[in-house]
Amino acid sequence: MTSTTKKHDDPLVALRSVYESRKHLIRARLAEFSVVPPSEYFYELVYCLLTPQSSAEHAEQAVRSLRDEQFAERGGDPEPLLRNPACYIRFHKTKSRHLLIAREGFSAMAQAISNVSTPTDLREWLVRTVPGLGYKEATHFLRNIGKNGGLAILDRHILRNLKRLKVIRTIPTSISRKKYLGIESQFKRFSLRIGIPLDELDLVFWSMETGEIRK
Repeated sequence: MTSTTKKHDDPLVALRSVYESRKHLIRARLAEFSVVPPSEYFYELVYCLLTPQSSAEHAEQAVRSLRDEQFAERGGDPEPLLRNPACYIRFHKTKSRHLLIAREGFSAMAQAISNVSTPTDLREWLVRTVPGLGYKEATHFLRNIGKNGGLAILDRHILRNLKRLKVIRTIPTSISRKKYLGIESQFKRFSLRIGIPLDELDLVFWSMETGEIRK
């Protein structure tokens, strides 16, 4: 095997190559997150409550439909919409309940977003307070409103890449708080070592898996 082939097969070299080719798009996407207005926070939360075990496309369509129905202002039962085959959301009964609870309690959440001092503390508050938000979903929400401060969204795309790059040995079947924070710490150290900011690295991994730089 030639040195050129070895270089091509090196996953870290491939990662850097993808990063350099998409860096400007990734930074533009992060810049968009940083200017999301507070008026959009509720529907960003809705999106992050809907995405677990459902496609991003269906979650986005469901959010559009909820906007059209003025769910934030009027309320109502979101379950029929989530059952719609055009934007079918798995576990729609449970997620409908979560949406109603989130809508009812959103003013307190908006205050916390303004007042809680650090992204880490805000995430802990969200996980404790908002049904349906685990560490992954809470971090996803904070990233989508430009407030995650280098916290990691440990979804399957990220975990697969961390294993491929030997940052972690195995992909856990379930992630406790302790396990999540441990992997996040490993991810942060890896990010520092290779010189790519964690927020950007997150979107590099996403784009490598899906071909898109999605939210």
